[in-house]
Amino acid sequence: MDQEIDSVTEFLSQNDEGVSAHSASKVSALPYLITAVSTLVTGLSIAILAMWLLSEENAIFGGPPATLLAWQDDYERMTAIDKVDGDLDGSGVTICIVDSGVDLSHPGMDGVSINGWYDAINGRIDPYDDQGHGTAMAGIIASKGGVGGIAKGSELLIAKGIDDSGSGTDEGIAEAVDWCSAQGADIISLSLGGDQGPGLSGLTLDVLENSVEDALDEGVFVVAAAGNDGTDDDGDVASPGSVEDVICVGGVNRNGDVWSGSSQGDNNGRLWPNPILPRQDPDKKPEVIAPASEVPVLLTNSGSWYGYSSGTSAATAWVSGILALVIQNEPDLARSGDRSAIEDIKTRISQTSTQKEGVSGHDDRFGYGIVNTIGLIGDATNESSQNRYSGGILYSQQEMSTTNVAPDSSTKADLNPRIWDSLIAEIHELKASTRF
Repeated sequence: MDQEIDSVTEFLSQNDEGVSAHSASKVSALPYLITAVSTLVTGLSIAILAMWLLSEENAIFGGPPATLLAWQDDYERMTAIDKVDGDLDGSGVTICIVDSGVDLSHPGMDGVSINGWYDAINGRIDPYDDQGHGTAMAGIIASKGGVGGIAKGSELLIAKGIDDSGSGTDEGIAEAVDWCSAQGADIISLSLGGDQGPGLSGLTLDVLENSVEDALDEGVFVVAAAGNDGTDDDGDVASPGSVEDVICVGGVNRNGDVWSGSSQGDNNGRLWPNPILPRQDPDKKPEVIAPASEVPVLLTNSGSWYGYSSGTSAATAWVSGILALVIQNEPDLARSGDRSAIEDIKTRISQTSTQKEGVSGHDDRFGYGIVNTIGLIGDATNESSQNRYSGGILYSQQEMSTTNVAPDSSTKADLNPRIWDSLIAEIHELKASTRF
C-alpha cells in the first residue's frame, strides 16, 4: 500500500513539475508576444499616417531632392555666385517682380515678407498666385529655404500682371510697371515678353514699352526675358527686352551651351516687320545669358513643392537676383533719377561676362556671355575665389561635374527622389513665359 502511495506521489510531483515548466514557458514568451503585437500596431499606424499624408496636397517631408540641389549648385558655380562674400544677400535693395503673384504659404517662402502688393488683374487686397509662375520666379530671387534665394535679403514688391492662364495685356503689365516705379523699386524683374510695338530709336507707340522707358529714366534697372522661340525664331528678342537700356536675358544650360529655346537678337537692323536700327555695344541683344534649362524652382498649384522650370523667365529672375547683390555692394548704383548707373552696369556686363571659347564680343544668341557675378561685383569675393578670379575677370574655369541633363525639349525628368527626402511624385516644367 505504501508503495502504491509513493508511486502516486511521484506521479503527482512529476505532473506538478510539468505544469510549472509549461507555465514558466508561457510567462517567458509573453514579453516577445507583447513586443510583436506592439510593433505590428505601430507599423500599421505609420502606414496609415503615411497614406494620409500622401493624399494631402500640401504634404512634404524634408526638402527638394538631391538632384535639384545638385542642379542649383551647378548653376551657382557657373555664374560665380558661389564665390560671392556671404555678407551680400541683396539687403537694402528693392526688387519688384511683375508676374502672376506669389504664394507666401509655400514652405520655400517661409520667413519671406513683401513690402508691397498690387493686383492689376483682379484687384484683390491680399497676395496670391493662381498660376504658379510668379512664385517660381520669386523663389529664385528670395527663397529662404529649399532652392533659389539668390538675393534672399532683398526687399520685395509683387505686382500681379499675369492671370491664371499665364497671360497678360500690355496695359495691365504697364500699369504694374508704373506701380513698381512709384513704390521705389531699384530693379523691376519681367519674366515675360511679347511682340514689339511700332516705333524707332526709343520712340514707341507701345504702352508697355513707354512705361519701361519711364522707369529707366528714373534710374530703375529693368531686366526682361529674351524669349523662348529659339527653335522657331522670329528674328529678334521679345519686348520689352528689346528696349535699348533694358537688360535682356537669354538662356544657358548646365553644360554651358545656349539653351535651345533661347531667342536670338537681330543686331544688324531691319526694315520689316518692325524697323530696328543696328544696335551698338553695350546694347546688343540679348546682353547676357543665365540659367534657363531645368532651373530648380518652387512649385505651387501642383502636387509637389519643388520642381524645375526651363525658359528665359528663370534666367531673368536669376540676373535680377545677382543685380541686387551688385547694388548692395555699391549703393550709389541704386536709382538716381537718370540712366548713368544702368549704362555703367551694361558696360560691365559686356566686358566681364563669360563668353564661349573662341568667341569675342557679342553673339546673337550667346550675348556677351554667361552672367559673371564676380565680374559685376568686382572685389566682394570670398577668400577661396582669389586665385580663380582677378579684377572680376574669369581667367579659367574648372570643368563642371554635372548630373545627367535631360534633353532641352524635355518637360519632365526622372529625379529618383528618396521618398523620405521629399514627396515629389512628379517634376514638371512650368510654362516659362507669359506672352511668347
